[in-house]
Amino acid sequence: MPKKYFLIPFIFASIVAVGLIGYIFIIFLGDYVIDEKKLIMDSTTTMVDENGNEIASLFFENREIVEINRIPKHVQQAFVAVEDNRFYEHRGIDVRAIGRAVYRDILARSKAEGGSTLTQQLAKNIFLTNEKSWLRKTKEAVIAINLERRYTKNEILEMYLNQIYFGHGAYGVQAASQVYFNQNVEDLTVEQGALLAALPKAPNAYSPINFPDEAKSRRDLVLHLMESQGYLEAEDAVGFMGRTLGLEIVESPEKQAYLTYIDMVTEEAEDKYGLTPEELHRGGYKITVPMNVAAQDAAYQRFQEDQYFPGTNDNVEGAFVMLDQHKGGVMAVIGGRNYVTKGINRVNIKRQPGSTFKPLAVYAPALEEGKYEPYSLLKDELLSYEDGQEVYKPRNYHHQYKKEVTMYEAIRDSLNAPAVWALNELGVKKSKSYLDKLELSIPDNGLAIALGGLTDGVTPLELTKAYRSFGNNGKIIEPYFVEEIKTRKGEVIAKAKKEEKEVFSPQTAWNMTRMLEGVVQDGSAQAGTINGELAGKTGTTNYPGVDGAIKDTWFVGYTQDVIGTVWMGYDSTTPEQHLTAGGAFPTRLLKDILKDAGLDNGAFSVPVGVADLEDPISLPEDTKLSGAMTFHPLSLFTVNLEWTQASDDRIVYRIYAVTGDKETLVNEVSGDNQYSIKNVNVFQVPAYYVVPYNTQTKKEGQPSKSIKPTFR
Repeated sequence: MPKKYFLIPFIFASIVAVGLIGYIFIIFLGDYVIDEKKLIMDSTTTMVDENGNEIASLFFENREIVEINRIPKHVQQAFVAVEDNRFYEHRGIDVRAIGRAVYRDILARSKAEGGSTLTQQLAKNIFLTNEKSWLRKTKEAVIAINLERRYTKNEILEMYLNQIYFGHGAYGVQAASQVYFNQNVEDLTVEQGALLAALPKAPNAYSPINFPDEAKSRRDLVLHLMESQGYLEAEDAVGFMGRTLGLEIVESPEKQAYLTYIDMVTEEAEDKYGLTPEELHRGGYKITVPMNVAAQDAAYQRFQEDQYFPGTNDNVEGAFVMLDQHKGGVMAVIGGRNYVTKGINRVNIKRQPGSTFKPLAVYAPALEEGKYEPYSLLKDELLSYEDGQEVYKPRNYHHQYKKEVTMYEAIRDSLNAPAVWALNELGVKKSKSYLDKLELSIPDNGLAIALGGLTDGVTPLELTKAYRSFGNNGKIIEPYFVEEIKTRKGEVIAKAKKEEKEVFSPQTAWNMTRMLEGVVQDGSAQAGTINGELAGKTGTTNYPGVDGAIKDTWFVGYTQDVIGTVWMGYDSTTPEQHLTAGGAFPTRLLKDILKDAGLDNGAFSVPVGVADLEDPISLPEDTKLSGAMTFHPLSLFTVNLEWTQASDDRIVYRIYAVTGDKETLVNEVSGDNQYSIKNVNVFQVPAYYVVPYNTQTKKEGQPSKSIKPTFR
């Protein structure tokens, strides 16, 4: 036997040994090449309201990962048919396909065609660059072989179908199904699945939106391949080819209205729960938020209308925030009229609150301390106060003073003099103790805090949070944007803590609500219309040095169910750039937002265990008295008095008799406008007059003229 024949077994053994060593090397190298963290694909985070309706999506790549059992078999088969018809036979690389590709590369004298399996495509897309080189191809093969060792065919196909790009921002088969057909992947028909399988080769060139003819030709090719590989009957394939593309493109809603809200959600997710914006855009979370879409949309639309924003030019800015009275969730928020992502968020910028601060710093604390009641009398005079080393002399905006007014009137008419007087009586230190409880801590120590004259000011969100105590039994809660966060596997990893803290008693809170309701009905917040009941307070700060110029104007208003705050002003107020009108404009704006959103129909209900506040009693300015003497056998001479009927039956009339210099209270009458005095000495008939008396303020009004009755 020739010597060379003895070498054949040796050569064969050597080839096997080299192959085995190479295979072991490939497996060993795979442990270093495959980084399994890269197999965790970016997934779209969805933001939904409390009813599960999608509001917005956060993503770097629009992808919703689905398990293989959700993807119909015919969709899987379409991708295998066009991308790798021997997928279920090879172990990561297809020698037959590689040989064919090498042969064609040699003919073309360049890297003209790949022989990539579906597994190799997955390896390239996740772990490698798009360069065309033999070294990259070797790495691709190494990774593909090791992927096949570690994962099942179904797992590889699942990763592939979730990873690939389909054009128009859609990554993965589920996102593509939504983009092109507005349905979930499990509902895809055969021809729809074939169209999606046609796209990854060249998503832009085969775009069914931009190039429908090219897309249909490519889809029909996929259907042909499915038929030739035994996935479809010929007759069925022909029928599917005869169908149109059947697209159902749903344009993504414009999210401009939601930009502030989205930013504040991402900020809260990071601050409270440690989820960075990058993680939110990659992690496929489901974030439930307390947004009321109708309120958010209404606020955004109204903020675009110049009619609500009075100023010397068109640069007037504004901010808006609305909370759920009961839960404390933020229902809507606008950080500016032209807010941009991560821009200036005016909801969190401190401004001078003006008269909106009076109820928080003065009136509610005074009620809570028991110093005053809603109809207690406060001084309404132009007074000077020693405030530190300065003299402070607050003036009413209309420069009129009544000497005394009730707390109800002071709040309703937004009077400055009574507010400062009441704060001086209460004490700044005591007032600030309540502001601290409201989490409105301020450095100021002067009486000017009664009128919202603060060094730093407060933010619209802080003000809304504090006012919520009036509509919710005296308790505040930390406003929140995130109700709940779930991972893509459904695990709850964050949930809002709704811990309330009591600042005022329920009785104080209710009394404040009734008085602030009077502000809307008869006071400074009458502008605009609303169907239901609303309580609230306006606030305006002047720009010094320019007559009639306004720097900030506010309205905080609340119903039984929601509370909202509107601020208006310029980012920078100057003599040339300032507001030209005050509280009527934010008041009307808030009322219109409530109406647009269908949130204006509620009525206040008296809390359990709380006494309702009577409507204020208004004494008549003029009382006309008449009277006459009559004779009765039993009562001898009788004086019959009668006076003009008051519109309010709660008014008490005090009847006085005057004899010489002596005045005597004869009696008090309520609910009537006449009185008889019997057994009068006909030889010394007194003069009489009546005085209306307010049982709320314990104060008499203007007396009638006195009369001396005679016989008629």
